[in-house]
Amino acid sequence: MSSEASPGSAADRESDADGVAWHSLPPDDVFDRVEGDESGLASEEARARFEAYGPNEIDEGREISPLRIFLSQFQDFLIYLLVLAALLSLGVGLFPGVDPNYTDAALILLILLANGIFGFVQDYQAERSIEALRKMSSPEATVLRDGRKVTVDSTEIVPGDVVVLEQGDAVPADARLVDTSSLETNESALTGESANVAKTVDAVAAETPLAERANMVYMNTSVARGRGTAVVVRTGMDTEVGSIATQIQGADDDRTPFQEEVDHLGKQIGYGVVGLIALVAAVQFTLTAATPLTILLVGVTLAVAAVPEGLPAVVTFTLALGSRRLVDRNALVRRLPVVESLGSVDVIVTDKTGTLTENRMTVTRLYTAGETYDVTTDGASRVGGEPVDSAAVAPLLRSGAVCNNAERAADAETEFLGDPTEAALLVAAETAGVDFDHDRLREIPFSSERKRMTVVVDGETPTAHMKGAPEEVLDRCDRVLEDGDPTPLTDEKRAEILATNSDFAGDALRVLAFASKRVPDADASEAEIEDGLVFLGLQGMIDPARDEVPGAVADCRNAGIRVVMVTGDNVETATAVGETVGFDPEGAMTGQEVERLSAAELQRTVEDVEVFARVTPEHKVRILEALQANDHNVAMTGDGVNDAPALRNADVGIAMGLRGTDVARQASDMVLRDDNFATIRDAIAEGRGIFDNIRKFVNYLLSANAGEVLVVFLGVLVGTIAYPTLFAERAEALILTPVMLLWINLVTDGLPALALGADPQAENILDRPPRPADEPVIDRRMLASTAGIGAIMTVTGLALFFYGLGTAVDLIRAQTMLFTFLVAVEVIRIQVIRSRYDLSVGSNPWLLGAIGVTLLLQLLVLYTPLATAFDVQPVSLREWAWIGAAFAGFLGLNLGLSALLDRLYGPTIG
Repeated sequence: MSSEASPGSAADRESDADGVAWHSLPPDDVFDRVEGDESGLASEEARARFEAYGPNEIDEGREISPLRIFLSQFQDFLIYLLVLAALLSLGVGLFPGVDPNYTDAALILLILLANGIFGFVQDYQAERSIEALRKMSSPEATVLRDGRKVTVDSTEIVPGDVVVLEQGDAVPADARLVDTSSLETNESALTGESANVAKTVDAVAAETPLAERANMVYMNTSVARGRGTAVVVRTGMDTEVGSIATQIQGADDDRTPFQEEVDHLGKQIGYGVVGLIALVAAVQFTLTAATPLTILLVGVTLAVAAVPEGLPAVVTFTLALGSRRLVDRNALVRRLPVVESLGSVDVIVTDKTGTLTENRMTVTRLYTAGETYDVTTDGASRVGGEPVDSAAVAPLLRSGAVCNNAERAADAETEFLGDPTEAALLVAAETAGVDFDHDRLREIPFSSERKRMTVVVDGETPTAHMKGAPEEVLDRCDRVLEDGDPTPLTDEKRAEILATNSDFAGDALRVLAFASKRVPDADASEAEIEDGLVFLGLQGMIDPARDEVPGAVADCRNAGIRVVMVTGDNVETATAVGETVGFDPEGAMTGQEVERLSAAELQRTVEDVEVFARVTPEHKVRILEALQANDHNVAMTGDGVNDAPALRNADVGIAMGLRGTDVARQASDMVLRDDNFATIRDAIAEGRGIFDNIRKFVNYLLSANAGEVLVVFLGVLVGTIAYPTLFAERAEALILTPVMLLWINLVTDGLPALALGADPQAENILDRPPRPADEPVIDRRMLASTAGIGAIMTVTGLALFFYGLGTAVDLIRAQTMLFTFLVAVEVIRIQVIRSRYDLSVGSNPWLLGAIGVTLLLQLLVLYTPLATAFDVQPVSLREWAWIGAAFAGFLGLNLGLSALLDRLYGPTIG
């Protein structure tokens, strides 16, 4: 449904007059097109239009569907393999006289369900959190209905409504201005331009670019100063914000490299299982007298042994656990696999305002009576580091607070209403303890042409206070305040003031000058009031860097991560802030310079430049693409509506939670709830730790499953050759039964593997370089480790099994010893893997507890009535001694393998 106003009844407006260049029409024509007037809509007509156009809100695409999120947890190749294993367990019931293995199938499906619940809870909570952020940002609006001002929810705005805009208001829809009074808006969320935009009512050419349409206001922007009225011409998805949201919703969510790798790993395992079953079946059919039922049972057993049932659950759990830890650090992850992707980030492209800085203009330097003062955070004024009496700067600070339209906000979430610069002047006076209570008699407002503002306040004699650009204010002064008294403003003093202003500006400070004088008649002409003033001084302010940012930037550099600043501010401000937090300002570039570079030239340039200023969102996308073309894995921050394409295309898109727009949040992978760069550093450290944990338990699970497969495969072959009669007579007399293998996988791939996902980060995790984005979880060392450990498990396990058979122990007892040996070996072996990351035995109490529970469960199977269900017998002391000997042999060979791998592939990486 369209929501652009057009002639006709409320029922058919939605189909008419799309694409009107409202900014090119005079106000009267606009009212004619929307069938309204300056008095606003009648309530009845507003309701009819609401029915026709629908709510004035951005469609976020598909609503959150719990069922869809839950079903998505089962769309994975490894999950399909587990379903196949369950079906094979039931499939044996097709043979005459054989019952389906319901126990096996139930255990597999139980693991599937647990995995689905893990993923569902995390994904659903993340989406609900994003929805909550969106609802919190739905403001109210003041409109004219039935000729009276009324306050309505912004979602109830319709085309034709006349909106009343005041300083601090959020603009609820796209609207054509019909009246303004010193109106300025902040359109940075839409255009990327950080400076306020002065507004008028005059029509402009139809081809005028969006950022230059001075007679329009747009949804998701805000009123910085002044007031105005506007007639709404577009709402909802037909606004400029809505058009960008439509493009974002049309884009596909790319799968992360880790998702692709896990899916590829599952397929490899599946193909390997099928090939292995076919090989064993061919060997058994050719070389032994095994029956078809025996061959099928061996196939089922191999399938169960080879498929790492716990892998999907543990991957999901570890990512979810990392996501929860990130929430505690003020980072909300919208897609679980992105948690792991953070670990491979090697370039961060970050905004300046609010991310590197406090997003709060602060007065840091004063000049008055020929002296320069540094202002500290406690409001104290210092000269050369020594505190001075605030009385020396009180007239200057009081003038800044009096000639000011900012005010304290009533709600706790917003500290001030008004221009951030004026808020900084208020804070400076308040913090210094200056009394500025006053009654305003008159205001001569600021305009971009005048470059100054003057107010007249009550007192024994009314006093005029002026603030503005230093050159403008100086031109209207003939005296200067020194030692509390006005003295003539000589050419030398004027030159000194202008030189100080240049020094302040050279340090990227925004500088305002202040002057005052007594005016007997507050109603005198503007020219009379604004002439012959006493110059009070200069106030220099800047959005200061966050205290924690320099350390965070240094940590990222130590971790091999480049940090690049992109900002809409000017080069001087960008380089000044950059130097403060550790950026190299050498070679800083502007957006215009970026535009002049070809794609190839930009690819070379982005490798050396750390500061980009005056950039638009289009420049951001080009910088991002150049970095990605150089094979970098890029995390990019953004908050504006048209940052959304860059956020969507980044390897990790990071939106701002405090000042970010809904569209930016929806396009992102992660939302910073505190808008703080240090949170990005913490998230990257968490991502690296998560990747380490994933690599640990993949090594753990696959090496264990490799050992189980080799034990069954070689054991059956050796058994049918060495004990042909025994293996031929009893089809179920396999080396290990499917139930035993499922139990091994359940107790060792379950709690211990899950607890492994909670392993702490290595202490020096940010001292190593980022892993390449294309580096797989299973690298050459892990392949060698998996094969080596599997071979050692097979040799020691089968030696124990056949030694038991050879010493008059029956098949069941030999199976029981092998069964118990594998459980013990697999859980104790975890520490061998962890030691590579310099993690001590006691560093993860959850893991110690999981190992204890696993060994206790195994004892319960051996020495309680559960033994009947598993077809095992209690282990005697002599048999424990044999198990111990095999275990000692395994540990000795495993330590030798670790030493060999360290020599071939390097030592610990923790």
